[in-house]
Amino acid sequence: MAETTRPEPRYGNRPTMKDVAARAGVGLKTVSRVVNGEPGVTPETEGRVREAIDALGFRRNDSARVLRKGRTATIGLVLEDLADPFYGQLGRAVEEVARAHGTLLINGSSAEDPERERELALALCARRVDGLIVIPAGDDHRYLEPEMRAGVATVFADRPAGLLDADAVLSDGFGGAREGVAHLIAHGHRRIGFVGDRPRIHTAAERLRGYRAAMRDAGLPVDERWVAPGPTDPERVAAALAGMLSGPEPVTAVFAGNNRVTVTALRVLAGRTARDDGPPVALVGFDDVELGDVLGVTVVAQDPAELGRTAAQQLFRRLDGAAEAPRQVVIGTRLLARGSGEVPPSSG
Repeated sequence: MAETTRPEPRYGNRPTMKDVAARAGVGLKTVSRVVNGEPGVTPETEGRVREAIDALGFRRNDSARVLRKGRTATIGLVLEDLADPFYGQLGRAVEEVARAHGTLLINGSSAEDPERERELALALCARRVDGLIVIPAGDDHRYLEPEMRAGVATVFADRPAGLLDADAVLSDGFGGAREGVAHLIAHGHRRIGFVGDRPRIHTAAERLRGYRAAMRDAGLPVDERWVAPGPTDPERVAAALAGMLSGPEPVTAVFAGNNRVTVTALRVLAGRTARDDGPPVALVGFDDVELGDVLGVTVVAQDPAELGRTAAQQLFRRLDGAAEAPRQVVIGTRLLARGSGEVPPSSG
């Protein structure tokens, strides 16, 4: 029996309907009818076309088909960091909503770089996505105004847009931080440190504002040596904690402004305990950490899946024609008391 020969693969040069028509010995219209399930083709001819499709590995160009209808059935998601579990949960929720709407999700990471965010968002628009969900890295999003006027639905998540009126879905960073610090105060702490992200970031600024509000509500002064916003790399965070935990009046508790800060704080405090270098220090983190329940870490927990789901639902509402003014949705947080935030101070 003679072996069936298949053409050599042509990477980056996919077979077209013209190739199928040539192999099957039929016209382009006949191939189109078979591919799209239209009537008017004899069984024998359809069989030849399908044999050619299988032999060539032809796939219908759905993007061209949906472009003729004005939609590409794709949306874009610009995240801060694909490796961060918070954004992993958020992205998965967006993907599930997109899938329910028969839409493909394309995502990428800005790495907290405003220029990279801009390049990625505009590249997605250039590929004709129907809509965008953006977790902002920058504070000026006017570059998206032409895209939105051209019909690209856009929703911002986790942080609001800068200098642009657009839908946004946010966590209650201010209220959550206020509750977390009030929890430490309720357990007897008066000298409470705050270590957070860079203050230009909306979420970091809101959590710092919540910290200050809780201290003010309790009539407690804030020594600025206890407040350390900035990059969240381990070296910077460890140095900030070392400064707060030294001197004649060290802090007795720490509020960590995000999950990366919390992880570093856990390592610093564990090392301090191992060296018997001072009394135990209470810790409350904003946003949950992996194994936080096992390690007994008290946190103010966000709901990243709800953030992503709500943002995606709002995006598809826009794509379905909702024309109301841009709105902001704020999703609440939960305090999860697990032990680290309930450690009492050794002294006033």
